[in-house]
Amino acid sequence: MAFSDTRRKTLVVGAGPVGSLAALYAAKRGDAVEIYELRGDLRDSNTIPLNFTKSINLALSERGINAIRHAQRPGLIESILLETIPMYGRMIHGIDANGIQYEASQAYDAINAVDRGGLNTRLLDELERMPNVKFFFNHRLTGMDLKRNLAWFEQQNTAKKPGSTHRDVEIQVSFDFLIGADGAHSATRYHLMKFVRINYCQEYIDTLWCEFTIPPLPEQLGGGFRLSPNHLHIWPGGDFMFIAIPSLDKSFTCTLFLDAHEFARLESTSQSKDRDHPIVEFFQQHFPGVVPEVIAPSALISQFKMNPHLPLISIKCTPYHYGSSCVIVGDAAHAMLPFYGQGMNAGLEDVRILYSFLDTLPTEEALASYTKHRTPDAHAINDLADRNYLEMRSSVKSPAYRIRKWIEEVISIYLPASGWSTQYSRISFGNERYSDVEAAVQKQGRALAYGGIFIGLIGLGAGLSLLGGNRGRSTLLSLF
Repeated sequence: MAFSDTRRKTLVVGAGPVGSLAALYAAKRGDAVEIYELRGDLRDSNTIPLNFTKSINLALSERGINAIRHAQRPGLIESILLETIPMYGRMIHGIDANGIQYEASQAYDAINAVDRGGLNTRLLDELERMPNVKFFFNHRLTGMDLKRNLAWFEQQNTAKKPGSTHRDVEIQVSFDFLIGADGAHSATRYHLMKFVRINYCQEYIDTLWCEFTIPPLPEQLGGGFRLSPNHLHIWPGGDFMFIAIPSLDKSFTCTLFLDAHEFARLESTSQSKDRDHPIVEFFQQHFPGVVPEVIAPSALISQFKMNPHLPLISIKCTPYHYGSSCVIVGDAAHAMLPFYGQGMNAGLEDVRILYSFLDTLPTEEALASYTKHRTPDAHAINDLADRNYLEMRSSVKSPAYRIRKWIEEVISIYLPASGWSTQYSRISFGNERYSDVEAAVQKQGRALAYGGIFIGLIGLGAGLSLLGGNRGRSTLLSLF
């Protein structure tokens, strides 16, 4: 039950998955909802993404599923999950000390590979069925007056010829409440900063990303997947990595994460003949089993040349709101690196948590409570995503890492009363606050360290005892 039964006009800026879910929550309360999107209808295959490529493939995990379920639209989450592929673990690819290629599975509960476009379509179609929702595509937010609850949008003239001096039409729109879900380069956040002192931190890492595709097998060979479809495939390279995530059409959407200077080197040292292109040699040296086994050299070269090499941005800010007028959610509030698969899930969870406050408190108090509650969680998952890049590109091959993971799994399975759980499980398969996860895992880490020291001292004591009775015991006691 909403705190107030008063029907209000809610504007949602951004029609991606997070904005669409926010609109569903608002419409469920009976608000008159208007959705404004810079691009054309995202269900139209001719709509060009803002970065001119598909986004890094998405993983839908428990937090996102739970948020969609709380929208209380019958059959919605079930229909979405029908169009996902469960991934039951990581598949680590590499070369062992004897030069032999290997694949090593690291099992966990399933997370779901999902096509961003398909998910977005499901949410937008659901909104279109609701009589109190209106869409305004090709509208760019150009200004806000949060004291008078007014917003201005420029209607993009898609038929305008390049170089035309004709100005797009600007419209003024009044509202009661505005939700900004317009991504990392949020216009809503930019205009919100004119009304509230936002602490803002933006950081680009030195890594760029480029998308590649592993096609399905040819029809004469069955047209199936070229790799196991129920794994997140990782080729760790130490300072870089290559990943592959399954798609419903039996292809894999792949991403190369690589230092910007190395990208520049590979571009600048390209030879005149494609077969000599250094990207082929680079893949064959560092990512065994990719070229030519699942990607033809010519396809690799073509995709490296044609697909953009894009930056990775991390954003932290606070507060997320102004008075009772405006709030930002998703990447607009906390863009993060993609290495935990939580960007979209955190954004969807934002919506659920935001409306849990709006349903129980007056709007201004609800927004203040939301900012206070969500800021430490957003900062925590932002930091965890940053640190997880090291784990994915390097640590997964470390014996020490595998031993630690094994110990954690054993404790979790055989001592359930301890409440022990791995960081990954807490993040991906539960709804525990991100900041609480970070604190719990740090506590577990200290316990493992102390346990290791204790076991080491016992072993040392046993060894000293063998050296000779009282002399050994006195040596051990002197350590304390």
